[in-house]
Amino acid sequence: MRAEIISVGTELLLGQIVDTNAAYLAQRLAEIGVDVHFKQTVGDNATRVEEALRLAMSRADVVLMTGGLGPTEDDLTVAAVAATLGLELVYDETVADHIRRFFETRGRVPSSTVYKQALVPRGAHVIPNDRGTAPGVHIEHRGRTIFIMPGVPYEMKGMMENYVLPALRDRTGLTVIRSRVLRITGEGESAIEERIKDLLQQTEPTIAPYAKLGEVHLRLTAKGAPEEVDAALARGEAQVRERLGDLVYGIDEQTLEEVVAQALIAKNLTLAVAESCTGGLISYRLTNIPGSSTYFLEGVVAYSNEAKIRDVGVDPTLIATHGAVSAEVAEAMAGAIRRRSGAAVGLGVTGIAGPAGGNPDKPVGLVYLALAGAGGTMHRRLTFGAEAGRQGIRVLAAQAGLNLLRLHLTRA
Repeated sequence: MRAEIISVGTELLLGQIVDTNAAYLAQRLAEIGVDVHFKQTVGDNATRVEEALRLAMSRADVVLMTGGLGPTEDDLTVAAVAATLGLELVYDETVADHIRRFFETRGRVPSSTVYKQALVPRGAHVIPNDRGTAPGVHIEHRGRTIFIMPGVPYEMKGMMENYVLPALRDRTGLTVIRSRVLRITGEGESAIEERIKDLLQQTEPTIAPYAKLGEVHLRLTAKGAPEEVDAALARGEAQVRERLGDLVYGIDEQTLEEVVAQALIAKNLTLAVAESCTGGLISYRLTNIPGSSTYFLEGVVAYSNEAKIRDVGVDPTLIATHGAVSAEVAEAMAGAIRRRSGAAVGLGVTGIAGPAGGNPDKPVGLVYLALAGAGGTMHRRLTFGAEAGRQGIRVLAAQAGLNLLRLHLTRA
């Protein structure tokens, strides 16, 4: 079954409101096996609403529309739909009575304009609105199904859960669409795609990559009976993990810092961090997790050379000899913060976030990461392109620092 979503509202096109309704509808439809192939957003203009509906009906079995059901002049969705289908608008006394009672129970008197919402296309089914005054509308027309719901999320969700989904579920049977996201860090999108390019061509599950700053996500999607879908997703995940190994750090909503936190807790280890160019981003991400005091002992932002010496304990001769951005200073930061805090693991990070401060030997984007633990100290040298910008470099450096921690903890 093919579905299309039409969101009505000029405020959506102006960017004043984010269309969370469409995302919710798509997610809920996927769960019952309905494919959403297209989504349109149209302003409060009758002609354009009619054009959008005609287009949707030419390519979808089911059309779900939200918005434009209120009592004001620019609420014209129902009238536009009726005009498109050649249906007369009729006054529904049941809806009018609901509007009266809705206002009476709140000690208010409805204005005459509110009763505009009682006009529905002849032959349509009214979808009750237990959360507001505007009814939804269900129309069957020439082999197409149209559901019209309010744009207010609270009201729309009530209709979707109580009326629309049960109606569609009766048609789709046991078919479901499910997805699983594999989260990857440590390599870029093109390198990941090269490793799994044959898997990207397969179906059941389909695999689609999309890049984020410092990460690549692979969305695996399968459609069918629930047990078949679960098996397909498990098979696809196993194929990806076989190719990518520990580049895969998590699933679905799992964050990198959560994985690090879980590893620290599982191994009963504690951590202290000394940050320079990341400005506390690593500490922020780790302490943003409830219960972080069980594994996170201390975080120091030592931006200046003086702070590295005074607050972390870096030997000033190392800075004088090698520079603040160097492997030697990063290792000294990791070792010193570990000793001073008593943590099992120390992490140090220093680099050049830019836009100034770089030179041919040490360009903007150069970052040194270091880890100190019971087995000694190690470092990594990374270079992020200056085109990432100052904030981008900081985010990438923090991501790399957390990933270094993850790999150290999971491989130990």
